[in-house]
Amino acid sequence: MSQSHQQPALSQCPGCAEPPAAGDLFCGVCGYDLSAVPGRPGDRPTMAITVPPAASGSEAVRWPAAAETDSSDVPAPVHRPSDLPGTDSGGRPLAEQEKEQVQEPGVAAGQGAPAGPGPGPVSGAESSAVPVRHDDRAVPGGAEHSGDFALAAPDPRTAEHAAAAAAPAAGGKVCVACRSGRVDSDGYCENCGHAQPRERDHMEQELGSVAAVSDRGLRHHRNEDSFAVSSTALPDGSPAVVAIVCDGVSSASRPDEASAAAANAANESLLESLPRGTHPQQAMHEAIVAASEAVNALAQEPAGAMEHDAHRHQNAPACTLVGAVMAGELLIVGWVGDSRVYWVPEDRSRPTARLTEDDSWAAQMVAAGLMNEAEAYADERAHAITGWLGADAYELEPHTAAFKPDRPGLVVVCTDGLWNYAESAEEMAAAVPADAQEHPLRGAQVLVGHALDGGGHDNVTVALLPFAVRPQGAGSACETV
Repeated sequence: MSQSHQQPALSQCPGCAEPPAAGDLFCGVCGYDLSAVPGRPGDRPTMAITVPPAASGSEAVRWPAAAETDSSDVPAPVHRPSDLPGTDSGGRPLAEQEKEQVQEPGVAAGQGAPAGPGPGPVSGAESSAVPVRHDDRAVPGGAEHSGDFALAAPDPRTAEHAAAAAAPAAGGKVCVACRSGRVDSDGYCENCGHAQPRERDHMEQELGSVAAVSDRGLRHHRNEDSFAVSSTALPDGSPAVVAIVCDGVSSASRPDEASAAAANAANESLLESLPRGTHPQQAMHEAIVAASEAVNALAQEPAGAMEHDAHRHQNAPACTLVGAVMAGELLIVGWVGDSRVYWVPEDRSRPTARLTEDDSWAAQMVAAGLMNEAEAYADERAHAITGWLGADAYELEPHTAAFKPDRPGLVVVCTDGLWNYAESAEEMAAAVPADAQEHPLRGAQVLVGHALDGGGHDNVTVALLPFAVRPQGAGSACETV
């Protein structure tokens, strides 16, 4: 049998505030359903649940005595803080709590504890010194009357504890966004969730007098350029400096892997052949062949990461290459593709020069006399390359040239991500800072910034090699041997 619950008597209608008649289920004025009014809750959630230990002038709460036995007639265990090992929230051993106020079940505050082991009574002075409060306000008029809770443990919001908690483990990477969180294995900050830049997004290297900088740019989702700089010694003990710059072909699969493989292979080949006494120009030719073989080998490897992209998966990895070697009094350059080498004399009043010819549609049109340079490079097909390293290249034709500069200058080795914003030799010389000869790394950073300020539509890579010789009179900036 169902039962109906008696509704509480209402002093006024919740809808119109008029007093209802006794026993009415609906308001006679507005028709409000008085039976829908919930009854008053039986508890009082705003009632204080504890009394501060330091309270005085009022009777303390008396808790009912604990049962002598539990539901199975077994004596109920009683544990005291001193009976258990461990520490409290302030980091102190639990045994030290004997010095503080502890009320046993069934004993009022301020009264003696029952006989037996355990903490004894606490004096009024000790009671007032208890550091933890369970109410929401400090004693009025006291130093703690600020509205904050007193804490037994150190506040983790303080700078000291926040820094200690946020500090990454030894050897771990620190987030570039929040500067405090640890970076997980997936490349995301565990503190703020910010994705970290990949290692190849921006690379810099300085080795003696040669320096290189590579940047992802502002439009590409990854950096497909790569470089290698190194130095070695010729058989006579004179130094040889090497700079290799490669640009991955974006329309091919895994262009970033192709450029890295080519740069490393060419660099290793030069470091092996130059100390043996191989002529630098022949060594450059062999280095380009070695780079081509390294890129060709990538086409034989499974490209599991690209299987989701059927179009790109069908194309063999490919890249361009340009390099420079300073050995003795010679400057050797070699290239395949449209990356370039520029000569910028230390004396800016002297003529500058571009030392390479592009393997591109525009260069072919100019060479054939079908267009002038301005018309060719204004065409949308201008940057279509006609030579590259890769298994699907028509035929490998390494280009090499040897120069003997008669005055000091700067060798600029770069991808089209830079020369697109400083195409002519004069424009490139204007972009090179005046102190790049003494500070090549800073000069390379400035040139990359020049490309980024221009729009950064492509990956940007540049290597600078200062060439120091004694001035030998007038003449061209460089002479082909």
